Amino acid sequence: MHFTTTLLATLAPLALAGNAIVQNACTDPVYLWSVGASVGERQTVEPGANYTETTHYDDVSGGIALKITRTENGLYDGSPQTNFQYALTDHLYYDLFDVYGDPFSGSTLVVHPSLDTCTNICWGGGVRALVTSQTEACSTDADITLTLCAESC
Repeated sequence: MHFTTTLLATLAPLALAGNAIVQNACTDPVYLWSVGASVGERQTVEPGANYTETTHYDDVSGGIALKITRTENGLYDGSPQTNFQYALTDHLYYDLFDVYGDPFSGSTLVVHPSLDTCTNICWGGGVRALVTSQTEACSTDADITLTLCAESC
């Protein structure tokens, strides 16, 4: 019984997974790596295009960071990066975090979940306004969309 319950608890979030989406509303391409226990291939997201991945649980790291830079080799050369992070467990937890600077300073960044019961994250100047973490939670089947260079919050 314990094995069955544990197995079902592990598989349940996978069956109800939504998507993590990055929309590039900027005028230049951005570069994205999906990072959990390993680093995925670099994705180039052209202006007006999207990157989408199904939210999933990483059994080694526990979560995924979509690391976004404005330079082609940004993950490896110390360029400023915005990390759109999520963890899929009994809920979908999501957050934004900048490392090595603020690559979208002066622009608006918005994370908008597909469910109205979940909370948006908005960085009006492209920089985290709060000193503390702004981790939010939503249902595991929600889509979460980060819009880079959004028109407004």
